[in-house]
Amino acid sequence: MDYRVNVFLRQQWNDPRLAYREYPDDSLDLDPSMLDSIWKPDLFFANEKGANFHEVTTDNKLLRIFKNGNVLYSIRLTLILSCPMDLKNFPMDIQTCTMQLESFGYTMNDLIFEWLEEQEAVQVAEGLTLPQFILRDEKDLGYCTKYYNTGKFTCIEVKFHLERQMGYYLIQMYIPSLLIVILSWVSFWINMDAAPARVGLGITTVLTMTTQSAGSRASLPKVSYVKAIDIWMAVCLLFVFAALLEYAAVNFVSRQHKEFMRLRRRQRRQRMGLSSGTASLESLRQLSSRHSSEHTYATLSQLSSSREEELVRESRFYLRGYGLGHCLQPKDGAGEGPSMYSPAPATPATLLREGEALHRRYIDRAKRIDTISRAVFPFTFLVFNIFYWVVYKVLRSEDIHLVP
Repeated sequence: MDYRVNVFLRQQWNDPRLAYREYPDDSLDLDPSMLDSIWKPDLFFANEKGANFHEVTTDNKLLRIFKNGNVLYSIRLTLILSCPMDLKNFPMDIQTCTMQLESFGYTMNDLIFEWLEEQEAVQVAEGLTLPQFILRDEKDLGYCTKYYNTGKFTCIEVKFHLERQMGYYLIQMYIPSLLIVILSWVSFWINMDAAPARVGLGITTVLTMTTQSAGSRASLPKVSYVKAIDIWMAVCLLFVFAALLEYAAVNFVSRQHKEFMRLRRRQRRQRMGLSSGTASLESLRQLSSRHSSEHTYATLSQLSSSREEELVRESRFYLRGYGLGHCLQPKDGAGEGPSMYSPAPATPATLLREGEALHRRYIDRAKRIDTISRAVFPFTFLVFNIFYWVVYKVLRSEDIHLVP
């Protein structure tokens, strides 16, 4: 990151060779072209990325010499300076941007920079406003002596503290995402049978939160650590996605009675098939004992086998559970033997009552999930908000203020 600043750079030093006594004036203002004829410090900005002079309507330079040899050199510059930013608390961060002034060729044996102590060394224009930051009044002046292979070079620096204004991010990021999360909770009050409405609402909120999260990162540098707004967007996306999953759980639980009844029917059909097959075989044996003809026995055996297969095949749709032995009774009524009927299963009314009870039980469970979600989701999100804002607006802010 970088910042652009318009400065009036004023340097003052003493050169005994330029002292004078012949003129009555205490100071002399010379033409800027005389700068090439006198000695001046080889100052440059160490963290500069771009700079330009101002020449409209004339060179914005001033050269003034005093009687005792003091020289005042003033120049107007527009600088683009680098400012490494720590965005972990973005957009509730406080950034510190420095401006470093260093000697290019003279070591500290020849030249030493010092801040003016008689009056305020760094002055900020009154009424200066920034679109995203508030410039704090305190400015830290210090030294940043550089050590290179060619020697030790003088360096001075000033630190500006910029506090980000988060009004834009509240309007564009935080409040819309908060409303989207609240909107996702509306599905808890919608009937569970309205699947298109609840699914459509859940998918819409998830996609909207994804777009919001991508938009919050579009104008920021791609850093490897997690920012405060990333945590907020991730948690909001998690809540709207959890609301969508909550309906999936409700829908699954509400349909469980159908699966349970289907399993009961399958088990009942299997039991009926076994009992029907046993009763049919016993009746066939009784009928075959009354006929001595081998041909008749073979015919009845074939009939019993085909009849058994037919009964087993039809048993998947057989609900009443009557015994099948009476279908094979002889016409003369001589088939009054034992075990002619299978045990009678539950009646249709019993099955209907059982199905309604199961249906009511699972529907109540699904409604209970919605009822619990109406309280758990808002309460959890409220706890997250308290924790989030306390950490980033109070604790982290205090830590930043303690850093020298």
